[in-house]
Amino acid sequence: MADGEEKKGRPRFWTLAAAAVLVRVALVFFQEELNLGSRPEVATPLTSLRRLAEGYWLKQSSISPYAGSMYHGSPLLLAVIGPLTVKRVEGPSNHILCSLVFIIADIISALLIRATGQNLQLAYRHGLGSLNLQRLQETSRSISAGDLAALIYLWNPMTIVACVGLSTSPIENMMVVLCVYGACSKLAPLAAFGWVLAVHLSLYPIMLIIPIILLLGYGPDAPPAKLFIISTNSGSRSLSDTHDKSNSLPNQMTFPMRIFSWRLVGSFIIWASIWSLHVLILSSIYLNQFGGLSEMFKKTYGFILTVEDLSPNIGVLWYFFAEVFDFFRVFFLLVFHMNILFMILPLAIRLYHRPCFLAFVYIAISSLLKSYPSVGDSALYLGLLGLFINELAEMHFSFLLFGGYIGLSFLSPVMHNLWIWRGTGNANFYFATAIAYASLQILLVVESVSAMLNHDRMLRKLSST
Repeated sequence: MADGEEKKGRPRFWTLAAAAVLVRVALVFFQEELNLGSRPEVATPLTSLRRLAEGYWLKQSSISPYAGSMYHGSPLLLAVIGPLTVKRVEGPSNHILCSLVFIIADIISALLIRATGQNLQLAYRHGLGSLNLQRLQETSRSISAGDLAALIYLWNPMTIVACVGLSTSPIENMMVVLCVYGACSKLAPLAAFGWVLAVHLSLYPIMLIIPIILLLGYGPDAPPAKLFIISTNSGSRSLSDTHDKSNSLPNQMTFPMRIFSWRLVGSFIIWASIWSLHVLILSSIYLNQFGGLSEMFKKTYGFILTVEDLSPNIGVLWYFFAEVFDFFRVFFLLVFHMNILFMILPLAIRLYHRPCFLAFVYIAISSLLKSYPSVGDSALYLGLLGLFINELAEMHFSFLLFGGYIGLSFLSPVMHNLWIWRGTGNANFYFATAIAYASLQILLVVESVSAMLNHDRMLRKLSST
């Protein structure tokens, strides 16, 4: 019956997905009127297509694309997307061609999220079946986490705005999803390819190497191994009470031993080295006459780590470093960047049995604390949140979070307009929305982790009875 419902839901998924694509295509023809590419919530110094076009024009004029302070992105992205930004006398407009690339990237990301959700749901059902929790197993069949997560990603207004707003965020998100999907499917070369390009485009996905290794080594998310031990021990005690010890061995054999696969991890490291070498060689060739790799690292990763551009965005670092004394600037740069690193190990220790959820948490934390965040970053982790619909069903403050994201989506442009254009406000108006937005993201991370741990405790309680 559940399988029949899933088959009925497939046409519905493709209908809704096609409608989301049509919405994007329709909005592409109104880009000049919407002017979303100038919004600080959509385009950042790293993701702005206008800056990329400027960098490509400099490159075509035999000037370093990193000259001045306009472009700070990948040279490979400049080589691929740059030709599409050239204005044409005949044929389709340049912004339409770029938008079509971003729409395709969103479609691929949604399909990869859907496939990842299917893998996770199969692993979740297998874990519940091993714990003899048939009731929860049937409940999980009624909701397709992969379809839901993909539709959330496609229909999220933040995803649509990032796609139509001439931002390169869809391509970065696609590479992050690609590495997670490759690791969840145990495709080490694909996972390495997505991870290397994601790190190349934006430094922060480097922290995803931990959940990727755990996914390749142990497989998709599953209940903690100690739950299976508890279930086995309780089964053995009941069998000993009835003096039927002959059946205890088969019961114990149902415990699914998760053996770490060093072969896949080794393959990932080798492929990551190969892809990294290719990326560096191609970047070096493209920038051969303009400073080479040293110029690239300085203008991309160095630009990210030093927070040189203090133009307003939906993050909190621009306001802080605009106010802090230069004498303390290096100290607080270390504090903010180390704040991300300090969270990596404790979360990995506590959530090692759920590496895909760990990847979601890492992505959400990096979106909160990165130097130049945008709505495209939030669109990614909100889409991945749908993969855990069964585990996070009891998450608190869901309505508050939903209303908060909607409210701030409308309030942020209003405060920016009052400050920049009307002159009736000041920077504190816009920064207040950034603080509220950061608070919402913190609440989302805390409550989702708490709900996941409570779900594991609930499984432990049910499996011991």
